Amino acid sequence: MKFLTTSKIRLLFLRILISLAGFSLICAVCAGLHLKHAAFWVLLSSLGMGLCVFASMYLYFQEQERIMEEACAQIRDFLSGERDAHISCDEEGGLYRLFHEVNSLVSILNAHAENEKKAKSFLKDTISDISHQLKTPLAALNIYNGLLLAEAADSPEIARFASLSEQELDRIDTLVQNLLKITKLDAGTLVLEKKKEYLSEMMERIERQFAWRAQQEGKTLSLSGDDAVTLSCDRTWLLEAVGNIVKNAFDHTRKGCAIRIQWRAFAAVVQISVSDDGSGIHPEDLPHIFKRFYRSRYSPDTQGIGLGLPLARAVVEAHGGTIEADSEPGAGTTFTMNFLISSG
Repeated sequence: MKFLTTSKIRLLFLRILISLAGFSLICAVCAGLHLKHAAFWVLLSSLGMGLCVFASMYLYFQEQERIMEEACAQIRDFLSGERDAHISCDEEGGLYRLFHEVNSLVSILNAHAENEKKAKSFLKDTISDISHQLKTPLAALNIYNGLLLAEAADSPEIARFASLSEQELDRIDTLVQNLLKITKLDAGTLVLEKKKEYLSEMMERIERQFAWRAQQEGKTLSLSGDDAVTLSCDRTWLLEAVGNIVKNAFDHTRKGCAIRIQWRAFAAVVQISVSDDGSGIHPEDLPHIFKRFYRSRYSPDTQGIGLGLPLARAVVEAHGGTIEADSEPGAGTTFTMNFLISSG
């Protein structure tokens, strides 16, 4: 009987046995002495024995409850990010063996978390180094390309190829910058500098950013929302997230289509939505659109890199928010971001 190896359980059984022995002794004395009120004394001793047993069990389970509460508190601390959380398991018994296994599991999880942190940091540093190494040749190529464009005034064919070359260089630069941003988020090295921002002013900034493209492509970008709505956020990164979603809408709409940015505040949530009346997303693609480098076989867009939407989701989630997409092929797409309003 392994449970008897626990000192507290042995003490509980000892107390119960002493109570039973005391009751048996009193019964034997009453029977041997032929006391006049023997039944009364037996009843009284049985009540005393019952009280002793009850008190012993109460004290034992009260102590067990205290031990379990302390263990649960340590587990909650660990789940809250306290990596040094530890459950005391210095005694013997099955419960303490369980605590020991939990401590071992915590140590393993801490080791995995540390290794993952190092791997992410290594990946961030590697991509950062590569991106910095790419900046010099990219800058040189942009200069050379600009010289070609300047000298190709009399040669439409060279001008066309130089223009295509400029587009590809822009794509490479965008890819490098997005990779660098998303690895910063992954590695947890990015610290969001949140402060109260008016969404109307931020969305007007995005409208100005895409005004020229909307004019060139014959599309409309409209805003709708209360000027008084505010959100505690990192302005730069939230503009990056919403801008990527708006860019995605431009990439998947035709001439004459409309793109709408709407924001509103509810009791506990601030919501930002970006919708369009473009081609929509195929049902098979919808569960995968936030995966990195995902390319749809149904999408006519062949220029996308596949990092814009994953980066947007990473930024939204870094703000404690959620993002989801709702789409119907041929009827357009709506991206909705929800951010909890801080009670503080």
